[in-house]
Amino acid sequence: MKKIGILTSGGDAPGMNAAIRAVVRKALFHEIEVYGIYNGFQGLMEGNIKKMELGSVGDIIQRGGTMLYTARSEKFKTEEGQQIAIEQLNEVGIEGLIVIGGDGSFQGAKKLTEKGYPCIGVPGTIDNDIPGTDFTIGFDTALNTVIEAIDKIRDTATSHERTYVVEVMGRDAGDLALWAGLADGAESILIPEQVEDLENVVQKLKRGQERGKKHSIILLAEGVGSGVEYGKAIEEATNMDTRVTILGHIQRGGSPTGFDRVLGSRLGASAVDLLLAGKAGRVVGIQKNELVDHDITEALSQKHTLNLDMYKLANELSI
Repeated sequence: MKKIGILTSGGDAPGMNAAIRAVVRKALFHEIEVYGIYNGFQGLMEGNIKKMELGSVGDIIQRGGTMLYTARSEKFKTEEGQQIAIEQLNEVGIEGLIVIGGDGSFQGAKKLTEKGYPCIGVPGTIDNDIPGTDFTIGFDTALNTVIEAIDKIRDTATSHERTYVVEVMGRDAGDLALWAGLADGAESILIPEQVEDLENVVQKLKRGQERGKKHSIILLAEGVGSGVEYGKAIEEATNMDTRVTILGHIQRGGSPTGFDRVLGSRLGASAVDLLLAGKAGRVVGIQKNELVDHDITEALSQKHTLNLDMYKLANELSI
């Protein structure tokens, strides 16, 4: 293999640039040409492809987001769009493609692989919802962003003796809410995988109030429902002064943590190794701090599982 391509797709995640850097430099170390594809699969179909050199990825490891930019594309989901993408790759002579992203991005990589075009997926999403890996690129940074925000919210919650509902990202996966809630001592954590009755949340708040507790933090994953609606319901049920903070896209930004820089570097380099070994249709990951890879079809057929022991512990500690 003499030429490979790399793109980022879907939502951005801190640490993607570390992975891009690792792919480029690992490939160049092995005297393989690398081509950056800008704006994801949409940019691929449009031929937005540029050759990358060592200097192309200088001074990016500490930056959030993705230097290759990202976009979602409905057209790429069609047979026509996929064929256009393959034609663009063939025109440049790119023989293998590394795709950094989440579930949707891997679906695209899977389609290209099925059409005979070798792809390797690298998990990059703050949701940490990709099966076959303990952690995804960006999760640790987003987690620390949420923790920092909650620490500040708790200061004002204490000062004003209020209950705060904090809505975090996590449409189908509650990892971010669970880890942040446990790390910050939230009174209740509401996640898609373990639906908790609102009455239980209310009763816990009332018990705290009876023993003199002046403030509380409720963590809500966006997939459970609207933070605003939950805030209204809690205030009506408890008569406590309740406020709602929706952290939104601040969770995706910022300089990646050391963990995400190292993880991105390891996974990016591993993806290059797989292509050099003649493998295709694989997803790289990390389990028990060891690099692993799985069949992309198998990975997409699995359901992400959350550590319910952590959820149980969080409830035990927030009595």
